[in-house]
Amino acid sequence: MTFETLRYEIEGPLATITLNRPEKLNAFTARMGAELADAVEAADADDAVRAVILTGAGRGFCAGADISDGPGSFDTSAGTGGKNFGGGAARPGGGFVGALFNAKKATIAAFNGPAVGVGITLALPTDIKIASSAARFGFVFARRGLVPEAGSAWFLPQIVGLPQALRWCLSGQVFDAAEALRGGLVSEVLVPEELLPRAREIGLEIASQTAPVSVALTRQLLWRFAAASLPFDLLEIDGRFAARLGAGGDVREGVAAFLEKRPPNFPGQVSADMPAGYPWWES
Repeated sequence: MTFETLRYEIEGPLATITLNRPEKLNAFTARMGAELADAVEAADADDAVRAVILTGAGRGFCAGADISDGPGSFDTSAGTGGKNFGGGAARPGGGFVGALFNAKKATIAAFNGPAVGVGITLALPTDIKIASSAARFGFVFARRGLVPEAGSAWFLPQIVGLPQALRWCLSGQVFDAAEALRGGLVSEVLVPEELLPRAREIGLEIASQTAPVSVALTRQLLWRFAAASLPFDLLEIDGRFAARLGAGGDVREGVAAFLEKRPPNFPGQVSADMPAGYPWWES
């Protein structure tokens, strides 16, 4: 696939999406948001892809919104804010936010450099987040007169807890990768040259050791029920899925591979073998 603002590359079971405006530190535009949604959906539709890596070209991950139009960069009434609005989270289905949140594949964000404003919020729906020691982060919206967008007022407290989310968002401070690790935003910090190899290592472990259908269901159960006040709705759903999967080929293969001490070869595919009752939130 060919895009204007990002690169989409397949290598084995991994799809790598690279935000690709390095001359502008990969500053976000509405077109980038729309293309990101398209790329995630393409990976999701490809049974050969087991994990998606999201990273940035050059020395930045994403420096935030493109403000090359100056003070009017966010003013849609003046006709200039369309560069940053209209093609991302606001499009039907939630745009790139909906594509990442609804994905059936594991998603890994590899922060190679600054990730500020929408440059960090666009990656919050990813499942696993790792960072280079050169990365910097900032939820700077209050310092620009804006509010956290792309659903980040929901995603960020889910990931780091409400007190930490409030601290970062109300101050608007920019902080380093070590603080991101302490605060739970990322799970690992690596020297720059080890970042992408580590992201690929994580993706390949998922691809070689886990069942595609199980991963698809598991990430949805975790994301959708993590904030539930009680476990009883979840118990009904995960119980049904456990019973249905237990009679299928993936469970037989998983148990056999474990007993025989060999790598598994799961037969299930997300394009054809999701169990009855999925997606439960649409019923």
